[in-house]
Amino acid sequence: MAARLLTPALVARTFRVVAVAEAVSWALLLAGMFVKWVLGTSELGVQVFGPVHGAVFVAYVVVTLVAWRVLRWSLGTTVLALAASVPPLVTLWFEHWARRTGRLPVGEAAAVRAG
Repeated sequence: MAARLLTPALVARTFRVVAVAEAVSWALLLAGMFVKWVLGTSELGVQVFGPVHGAVFVAYVVVTLVAWRVLRWSLGTTVLALAASVPPLVTLWFEHWARRTGRLPVGEAAAVRAG
């Protein structure tokens, strides 16, 4: 039953959302670190965005592994997706590259793959 819920269209859409969320949470955490360590004014940004980024990072890893199976990514594509989560904002590049190269179906392509 669970396999039927994990359609390529749903997995691709979820991957796109989580990839953007990972990049945004990374940027917000970096901003919080700047305020804490460079400006020395507040730790609030790190206290808030540290756990948020941690949770989104874990979600990105899980969704990437699901995409590997459901979208039938090669090991190389999967490793690249996982590596993209380390440098800030690179998940945005990976998501764009994966869409452009057909590894992340969108629109009709996702529906065709799903059906």
